[in-house]
Amino acid sequence: MEFDKIIAERPNKTIYKSGNYTVKVFAEDFSKADILNEALNTARVEETGLPIPGVDQVTKIDGKWAIVYEYIEGKTLAELMKENPDKLDEYLDMFVDLQLEIQSKRAPLLNKLQDKMKRKISETGLDATTRYELEARLAGMKKHVKVCHGDFNPSNIIVTPEGKAYVLDWSHATQGNGAADAARTYLLFSLHGQNELAEKYLNLFCKKSDTAKQYVQQWLPIVAASQSVKGKPEEREFLLKWVNVIEYQ
Repeated sequence: MEFDKIIAERPNKTIYKSGNYTVKVFAEDFSKADILNEALNTARVEETGLPIPGVDQVTKIDGKWAIVYEYIEGKTLAELMKENPDKLDEYLDMFVDLQLEIQSKRAPLLNKLQDKMKRKISETGLDATTRYELEARLAGMKKHVKVCHGDFNPSNIIVTPEGKAYVLDWSHATQGNGAADAARTYLLFSLHGQNELAEKYLNLFCKKSDTAKQYVQQWLPIVAASQSVKGKPEEREFLLKWVNVIEYQ
């Protein structure tokens, strides 16, 4: 397989354009189970009819696992927001509508968000009392079956020249409570220092979904704990401040 160019480089993966395909090549020590799970998640979400790049194949290239996706020509929503700050409200509107479209779908074979959150809490290294409080809060949250992206942020959305939006990277997809996914998006904005945008996003999500803002906020300590497991050291410190606000209002 010949590559046209590198689209993005990460510590554990490199993403290439190859003709009409996007090829995500993983590092040799990347978990095989996680790679196959990403492909399976994407295939299951693809069946819902959502606008996403379809999986073409899972293969090996020079001894490294790779997933081959349909290539989508365009710019990320993050790039568009940066290039056209005057259109921020328009882009944010598109962003929230897309998230709500995702949450309107059902994919019964996806992993359950609550199970994943509980597992992540146990991996945080937090003290037993904090873990107990987080698990008790999680157990008290409503159990839904909405498709949740798990990393919904503007850099994971490609907008074509015609204005059609496609959602990338379904490796963290689950089925569960949409407010938890909104809480994660809020934290992702905050992690990048976009506090004003985070608040604007949350207000718009709650208005469009008719969700109480306080309800999404109840998810913040739980989501921050689960996010801290995979975060960089500096991100973990930031996230654990949210975890410690157990009675966040």
